[in-house]
Amino acid sequence: MQRSSNRKSKVNLLPEDIRQTLNALIRSGDMTQKDIRLEINKMIDEAGLGEDTKLSRTGFNRYAQKMEDMGARLRQSREVAEVWTSKLGDKPTSDISKLLQEFVRTMAFETSMKMMEAADADGEVIPPKALNQLALVVQRIEQAAMTSHKVEKEIRAAFASEVADATEAVAKRAGLTEETVKMLKAEFLGIA
Repeated sequence: MQRSSNRKSKVNLLPEDIRQTLNALIRSGDMTQKDIRLEINKMIDEAGLGEDTKLSRTGFNRYAQKMEDMGARLRQSREVAEVWTSKLGDKPTSDISKLLQEFVRTMAFETSMKMMEAADADGEVIPPKALNQLALVVQRIEQAAMTSHKVEKEIRAAFASEVADATEAVAKRAGLTEETVKMLKAEFLGIA
């Protein structure tokens, strides 16, 4: 028998507290899948939700596999971030910030694509709350990018000012004229 593509899984239909317990048990790795399923079905019984709400072995295994796949992707993303962060360890902070911002942008894009696919498959629209949260993530990424850019410009300006002052001091000690110092600053530092 083929599952209808617009039918929600039993796990998604569970009350929030039972679903959170299920996810916590899967993440912990302390119990076998069979024991987790029995524990959740016991909670379903205690909540009086009925036999048709209980999780089947195949349905639970499918959900657990989906959660494991998502966990693996998250672990992989963290490992990639760690590799790049350690590789950029001696680089300016803005490089690391830019990299992390790009990771978050990619994750937001992937999330929005999955939301659209799920909505299309279920024949539903994306909930406004989910769209609002996604928009908030994008807004915060862009604010962080603007802040990073502003700080980077301020650091560069401060560095250019320090170099200009040092250049001027060295040039004067070397006996160069004020006109030559101005020319050096304009040529090498872009400072008039």
